Amino acid sequence: MEISSRNVVSGTARAPHRAMYKAMGLTDDDLAKQFIGVCHTGNEATPCNIHLPRLAIKAKQGVSDAGYTPREFSTIAVSDGIAMGHEGMKSSLISREVIADSIELMVRAHQYDGLVGIAGCDKSLPGTMMAMARLNLPSVFVYGGTIMPGQFNGKQLTVQDVYEAVGAYDAGQLTLEALKNIENYACPTAGSCGGMFTANTMASISEALGIALPGSASPPAEDERREKMVYDTGVACAKALEMGIKPRDILTFEAFENAITILNAIGGSTNAILHLLAISHEAKVKLTYDDFERVRRKVPHVADLKPGGMYVMNDLDKVGGVPLMLKKLLDRKLLHEDVLTITGKTMKQNLDLIKLPPPSNDDIVKPLDKPLYKSGTAVVLKGSLAPDGAVVKMSGVKITKFSGKAKCFDREEFAFDAVSQGKIKEGDVVIIRYEGPKGGPGMREMLATTAALVGQGLGEKVAMVTDGRFSGATRGFMIGHVAPEAFVGGNIALVKDGDQIVIDTETNKIDLMISPDEMENRRKQWKPHKPNYESGALAKYASLVGSAAQGAITSPVW
Repeated sequence: MEISSRNVVSGTARAPHRAMYKAMGLTDDDLAKQFIGVCHTGNEATPCNIHLPRLAIKAKQGVSDAGYTPREFSTIAVSDGIAMGHEGMKSSLISREVIADSIELMVRAHQYDGLVGIAGCDKSLPGTMMAMARLNLPSVFVYGGTIMPGQFNGKQLTVQDVYEAVGAYDAGQLTLEALKNIENYACPTAGSCGGMFTANTMASISEALGIALPGSASPPAEDERREKMVYDTGVACAKALEMGIKPRDILTFEAFENAITILNAIGGSTNAILHLLAISHEAKVKLTYDDFERVRRKVPHVADLKPGGMYVMNDLDKVGGVPLMLKKLLDRKLLHEDVLTITGKTMKQNLDLIKLPPPSNDDIVKPLDKPLYKSGTAVVLKGSLAPDGAVVKMSGVKITKFSGKAKCFDREEFAFDAVSQGKIKEGDVVIIRYEGPKGGPGMREMLATTAALVGQGLGEKVAMVTDGRFSGATRGFMIGHVAPEAFVGGNIALVKDGDQIVIDTETNKIDLMISPDEMENRRKQWKPHKPNYESGALAKYASLVGSAAQGAITSPVW
C-alpha cells in the first residue's frame, strides 16, 4: 500500500522538505512515521469552537502515543448564532464548502496518511465529514461537545430562549430587565448550542454513520470525558490506518439510512437533510428526498429535546446519550446492525460493548411504544409551490395543516421588520424568497424572524415558507429549502400578496392555489433578479451551487 507521506519526506530529493519539518522540531524518528493530520475549526468567533485548539492537543497526544506523527492545522468556522439575522448569515452555509475544500487542500498538499477532524459549530461538522468522504483516507470525526444549559429562575436556558425573548420584548410581553437576564445567563460555557439544534444533531448523526467513536456525541464540551474522547479518537485514527478502514467503507447507503433514522428519532434539525445529501454526494452514495421520507415514516420520535421539547443535550447525555437511542432503535430492528464502523466493528458489536446507566427517566427518551410522535419529524413536502421539495420539522408542532394568505418579502430583513412592527397577523403565510443557495446566496437561516414570531405567540398561528433555511433552534410551522428557489424562477418567485397557500404535512403537500394558466402568465412576466454579489467568495459560490434538493453542493463547471 502506498504511504502518501513518503512522497514528502523520503529520498535525497526531499532533504529540503525534511529541513522544514526539522525547523518545527521534528526528528528523523518522527519523520520515519506516518503522518496523521489533526484538523480543528477552533477560533474566537464562537463559544462552540473556542476550546477546540485545546482539544486538538489531546488528539495529537493520542496519535503520538499510538506511534504516529500528528500534524495540527485549523480551518474556518462561522458562528451561526452571531451571524444570524443580518448579512453575515449568507456566509454560513458557504463556510461548509470552504471548510471541506480547505481540509482537502491541506491534506493533499502535505500528503497526510490519515485525518482526525474536530468540529463544533453547525457547518464545521458536515464540512469536516464531507472532506473525509472526499479524501477517503483513514479518518475519524469527533465533536467538540455541547454547551451546558444556562440556569435562571429554575429554568434551563439556551440561545433559542434569547432569540424568542427578543420577540416577546418587541410584543410588550417582556421587560428590558428580563430580556437582559436571559441574555446574561443563557450561554454559560464553551460548547455548541445546547438543544437538539444543528450541531448536536450532526454530532448524533456522526455516531449513527459510524464515522465517530460510540458515545462521542453527548459529553459536554467542558466535561473531562470530552478530553478523553478526543484522545481516544487520535488513537482510533491510528488503528483505522493500520486496519486500512476508509470513510467510504463506512459511509454506505445503509449507514445513511441509519443516520436518517437517528435524525427522526431525536427530532433533529432540518439542516441535517441538507448536510446528509452533501456528505452522501462526497461518499458517492445516491441519496434522495424519497429515502428520507421512506425512513421517516417508520421511525418514532422519542427524544423530548429542545427546540420543540423540554430537555437539552446534557440531559440526554445523563441517561445514556446517543448509544441509548441507537440501542433502542436496534432492539426494534430499525437500524442496520451489521454496518462497519470506524472501530473496525459493526454497529451492533459497538453497542454491545457499551454499558448504559440504569434507567432513570423516561421523560427525556420515551419508550418506542409510547413515542412523542408515531413517525419522524423531518418531513419533506412537495407541491405546486415547491415542485422539487421543501422541508419542515414537526417536533413540538401540534398542527399538521395550515391554509392562509401570503405576505411576500424578497429579503429576510423586510420580513423581520414587519414582524417587529406587528404587521404579521394570525392566518398569514409569510413568504421569504430570494434567500436560496444562489439567490441569497447561501440560504440564510431565519431564526431571528421565526423566534420573533414564536415570542409573539404566533408560532402555530402563522406559517412561514422560504427558499432559505431555518436554524436547528427554530420551532413552529416553518417550511424551508423550497426548490426550485426564486432566483432561478421557481414558483415561490411567482407568489403574490393575498394568494392562498395550503400546507398539509400528513399528505406531504405544499400548494399555491392558483390556476395553471395564471401560473404560466406570471412566469412570462417574471424577470430575474441581479445577483447580490458579483465578485468574491459569495459570487463564486452562487455561480457553482446547485439546488437545496440535492444538498446545495457546489459542482465544477467545465
